[in-house]
Amino acid sequence: MTEQQTAGIHHITAFVQNAQETVDFYAGVLGLRMIKKTINFDAPEVYHLYFGNELGSPGTIITFFPWAHSRKGRIGGGQVGITSYVVPTGSLSFWEERLAQFNIPFEKVTRFSETYLQFADRDGLQLEIVEREEGPRSQWSFGGVPVDRAIKGFGGAVLYSTDPTQTAHLLKQVMGLQKVGQEGAYARFKSTGDLGNMIDLNVSPMASGVGGAGTVHHIAWRAKDDAEHALWRSHVTNHGFHPTPIVDRQYFNAIYFREEGGILFEIATDPPGFSRDEQPEALGEKLMLPEWFEGNRSQIESNLPPIQVRVLEAGKS
Repeated sequence: MTEQQTAGIHHITAFVQNAQETVDFYAGVLGLRMIKKTINFDAPEVYHLYFGNELGSPGTIITFFPWAHSRKGRIGGGQVGITSYVVPTGSLSFWEERLAQFNIPFEKVTRFSETYLQFADRDGLQLEIVEREEGPRSQWSFGGVPVDRAIKGFGGAVLYSTDPTQTAHLLKQVMGLQKVGQEGAYARFKSTGDLGNMIDLNVSPMASGVGGAGTVHHIAWRAKDDAEHALWRSHVTNHGFHPTPIVDRQYFNAIYFREEGGILFEIATDPPGFSRDEQPEALGEKLMLPEWFEGNRSQIESNLPPIQVRVLEAGKS
């Protein structure tokens, strides 16, 4: 059986309610770049918004489906419980001050000898920030976040599983992560990349969460190219899972399967990336549609609320 190892997280996708509030939080507060404004290909009346580093490199991308009147979700088993962001060493005090400046409550916690700032976005999605040396720095500066303090991308994620024994087996035997520690409620797994590479699994089985605003829909893992992606599909199938056919998501190809702890996994290709239909300096500025929706552009645009990336008042001081 082919030995496969993912470099780590490609992207994480979540449900929220308000599109402009989401832009304000992730661009305005966290200083990420909105790298793509498109639609949910399965529900074109809903935006699909992507945020990441200057180019939306794999390992930096968080994406959202803002559904205005969607139900509130409940975080629990079968979900990413916490999305972890990594910042350069020496930046945590900057982020403490910044969260306080925006009146965002946070708490400091320690896990595996690292200090995390934990907080939530407007919908209750659970986030945390940790300092680490590894991983390239973001080259994007926005809204009062300088490059030397900017979020580099994902540090990793905390997984909540209804069957953590099976999820741990999958992380090691299928995804190729290495178990590097266990402490209290968490087992830690590490992938080969330098961003999105630390996965902490809550080792206690958790009651199933409920999907909706403020919860993660899926976590996507990296495949380096289309050839490796095809191998991943066979590899996952050979381990008894039932992946979807390969789906064209314009900026990557994807397969999806649900692991035994209830978490929806995707495996996504690194290429072609977000510059395939926009110049790198203009990413996220226009509504981009796949060619099969272009004929309905005016109708699609009229159904979507206007949004803008803006510097928030608290970020100007």
